[in-house]
Amino acid sequence: MKFLSAPFLLGPTSSISRRLFRSRRVRFLFKVSALILLLSVLEAFYHSQVSLSIPRPAEQHNLDEPFTIGCQDVSKLVTRPRENAVLVMLARNSELQEARATIRNVEDKFNKWFKYPVLFLNNEPWSEEFMRVMKETVSGEAKFEVIPEGIWGPTEGLTEEVMNKYLKQQEADGVYKGQIAGYHHMCRFYSGEFYSLEALKEYKYYWRLEPGVSYSCSLTYDPFLEMARRGKKYGYTVALWEEPNTCPSLFRAVDEFRTQNNIPMHPNWKAMIDTETNWLLKPAPIRWLLGKMLRREHYNIKGEKWNLCHYWSNFEIADLDFFRGDQYQRLFKHLDKSGGFYRERWGDAPVHSLAVHLLLEAKELHHFSDIGYYHHPFWQCPQNAKGRQLLDDVMIGEASQKMTEEQEGGFGCRCECGLGNSDDFRMRNNRGICLERMQQPAAWTRASWWDLRRRRWPYTVGFDNEGKKVV
Repeated sequence: MKFLSAPFLLGPTSSISRRLFRSRRVRFLFKVSALILLLSVLEAFYHSQVSLSIPRPAEQHNLDEPFTIGCQDVSKLVTRPRENAVLVMLARNSELQEARATIRNVEDKFNKWFKYPVLFLNNEPWSEEFMRVMKETVSGEAKFEVIPEGIWGPTEGLTEEVMNKYLKQQEADGVYKGQIAGYHHMCRFYSGEFYSLEALKEYKYYWRLEPGVSYSCSLTYDPFLEMARRGKKYGYTVALWEEPNTCPSLFRAVDEFRTQNNIPMHPNWKAMIDTETNWLLKPAPIRWLLGKMLRREHYNIKGEKWNLCHYWSNFEIADLDFFRGDQYQRLFKHLDKSGGFYRERWGDAPVHSLAVHLLLEAKELHHFSDIGYYHHPFWQCPQNAKGRQLLDDVMIGEASQKMTEEQEGGFGCRCECGLGNSDDFRMRNNRGICLERMQQPAAWTRASWWDLRRRRWPYTVGFDNEGKKVV
């Protein structure tokens, strides 16, 4: 009888041991993987919903409210001293009709009482007809300036050959107005060179106008005086999303300036970061990959994404000293040096928006929610304050038959919100999430989750973004 060899005797036991070992290893690896996954989810949640959350104001009240409710007694206000301010319009000679319509509208709704000067800017010499018509239309002083050479044009050192290459590429990529050199010049001009104009040096505040815009409410107070009295430095109306392909690297460039200058991530800056989209899929390693390695569009180096929200800068009332100041000018030079105004199509609107959220406190921004404003295709128009329309006021004049009905909770003065269509009661035709997010740092009172779900934005006063009454 042959004896079985030792390996044969140990074979089944060894196989079982190996299976047990593998089973324990699999369970161990599964537990480790599950733990890593759980920690990643918790980290992603903490980063998005806690680290980037925006606390309510420490002052325990809203930091930004309408300057007035309803119409004011203009006869008492026009006797007050004026602020050192100017209305500014960049226009071409060919835009005479659109410019005249806008100036007539602004005069009728505001400037016929306050008579602030209007400065007209052009990159070409003005025609005699344009100057004559505008002088006849403006109630205050009308000034005309030609933008000096070197201020209107491309970034220093950018050759025409390289610029044309950029423009052709943007045309091929379908970038809105990306193929138009003059549009790039305008965006760069309003982003920085505008503030160094000799014609603006005597002023502290400006109100930017554009040919073709219209105002649908009477403004019976001095917005410059209120900006100064309340310490506001930037005022806006409409906020919406930027076209993504116009500025893929803008947010990264601004955030680079922030980190290089040790500017903290205060609540106003956090309001520009996307915390809603797929936060569950963005734990730290993935954010690092997206931001630092892949350099994804609209991400900073830490993998935080810009929410693309910005203020529409074709209306803005702002403090020139802020934009002429050292911090903003250094930011502009940083952006200009990167070449993005031509390599991409950085607009002045997102540049201004990111800058004021980076460099100003929330309480220094103001939403002119009482101004009815329209620039194709977007607008806002508040409802009229109930019982505050001063219908017998001789100086304001007789109320128009187009005036929107008065409502409790409204704050407008003599607003006409139908845009010529009596069935069109929309207060805003772009979604409200941008304003809701951007105003959070100043908002002690906030819309609830249910309000947001029903699209009850605080500034639409009972209407959703489709123009339907919320019930």
